Amino acid sequence: MTDRGASVEAHYARGDLGEIILAALAEAGLDAEALTPADLAPMDEFHIRGREATAELARLAGLSPGMHVLDVGSGVGGPSRHLADEFGCRVTGLDLTQEFCRVAAMLSARAGLGARVDYRHGDALAMPFAAASFDAVWTQHASMNIADKARLYGEMLRVLRPGGRLALYDIAAGPGGEVHFPVPWAREPSISFLTAAADMRAGLEAAGFRVVTWRDDTEAALGFRARLAAARNGPPPLSLDLLLGADWPAMATNQVRNLEEGRIALVQAVLERPA
Repeated sequence: MTDRGASVEAHYARGDLGEIILAALAEAGLDAEALTPADLAPMDEFHIRGREATAELARLAGLSPGMHVLDVGSGVGGPSRHLADEFGCRVTGLDLTQEFCRVAAMLSARAGLGARVDYRHGDALAMPFAAASFDAVWTQHASMNIADKARLYGEMLRVLRPGGRLALYDIAAGPGGEVHFPVPWAREPSISFLTAAADMRAGLEAAGFRVVTWRDDTEAALGFRARLAAARNGPPPLSLDLLLGADWPAMATNQVRNLEEGRIALVQAVLERPA
């Protein structure tokens, strides 16, 4: 593994994440042997707007039963389980953090989805898949840890079949200045590599993708945060602190501040590999 990969994995790995999650499930009164994807959504949709954003992007991308989808940066498997359960897709997750892959597989098996999802430990810059292996490529909040965007986009295009689609929901650099750290994807700047939305789009097009839909999702993200804050009555029994530990409150505060000050922006897009 490269130094970059080791630093990114160190940011996310906890060592005992599976046990932490199972204990939290028991405390929440959930049966860990008969889970549903909805049971896990408060902590396994590791991106802004959570399950709402996942469902919206899947509809926008036109995902349908039988499609084989690659989830790049699959985390502990929340989106992959939703795509398998609600959209009938077969999903392969790829993540740089080995612990996330183990936990994702464990949770998927307990949710009865082990036959429809699988997870591979690997680098998005050198994907362990043959060319044209997938009907769709999916990624949410993953590229912020990757400096070599051109290589990432090239790998996504390579593994996607001609006519297939890339569904993307990512954080871009905003015009408001440098990011306040820590944030969920980085405790300090050395593993944070944001690009402006215009540069992101130009890079994807240069790689060979054709833009189908491109949206600025920043206002929707701010609205979601406001609704969440208004509805919350104490912390949920399952939340992202299970993944990120004691740093999560500071990360969450800074993420909202960065959004409000225009230091980050949200992009929701669907692109196509031309046939």
